[in-house]
Amino acid sequence: MSSNTVEHYDQHLGPVYAWMVGDFSAAAQQMVDYFDMIGLHPAATKQAVDLGCGHGLQTIPLADRGFEVTAIDSCQQLLETLQSNAGELLVDIIQANLLVFPELLISPVDAIVCMGDTVPHLASMEEVHQLISSVSRSLIDGGFFCTSFRDYTSSELAGTSRFIPVRADDERIHTCFLEYGSDVVHVHDLLHTKTQEGWVFSASAYDKLWLNPQVFKNIAHGHNLDLVNEVVIRGMGYYAFQQRHHHN
Repeated sequence: MSSNTVEHYDQHLGPVYAWMVGDFSAAAQQMVDYFDMIGLHPAATKQAVDLGCGHGLQTIPLADRGFEVTAIDSCQQLLETLQSNAGELLVDIIQANLLVFPELLISPVDAIVCMGDTVPHLASMEEVHQLISSVSRSLIDGGFFCTSFRDYTSSELAGTSRFIPVRADDERIHTCFLEYGSDVVHVHDLLHTKTQEGWVFSASAYDKLWLNPQVFKNIAHGHNLDLVNEVVIRGMGYYAFQQRHHHN
């Protein structure tokens, strides 16, 4: 995870992330529907890991269906919101770089999820390889790995289409601006916030990897992860894999 990404969430996106997502229960219900569609339920260990868990859009549905969830994120503010969202559910919340997650596990788990365009937050393709290798080694036979990310490689936006309205209400306006580099997309989050003195503007940027879905699927296949479901929902590609068998 690149340091500017961590800083971007801590200083800029973290405080408005829950607002940006909108209705939590509606967004979480979409994940319930997705997990139902792919048939994700507690199995041998009843353990799941949520990498880049944010404020719990996947963590809560996983815990609701009987998993004990290890929820990992680098942003303290989002984890505090998750804590209040989780209530009495079995959730172990850890502030850490998601790449260290194998060190936090005692034994393989039923499921690992890394959703919501989290994988492109990694600093390099080497880190993508590292993540997938770690995931494969950390799953039971037949265990699920679910991820979702946008394909920035298929169509490069140009001109004014690079300005993307994220959310707006009477007090905040959030716009995203994309700039395309050779192997990353420079993501600029532009935020207007209404105060007693008038509108205040703030901007912050971080990079996302160009992540080709076919390349990602090939890497996963090379690490004994078989693709069992693939679907695009509102421009986001969702990929579900199952662990074939272990080669330790």
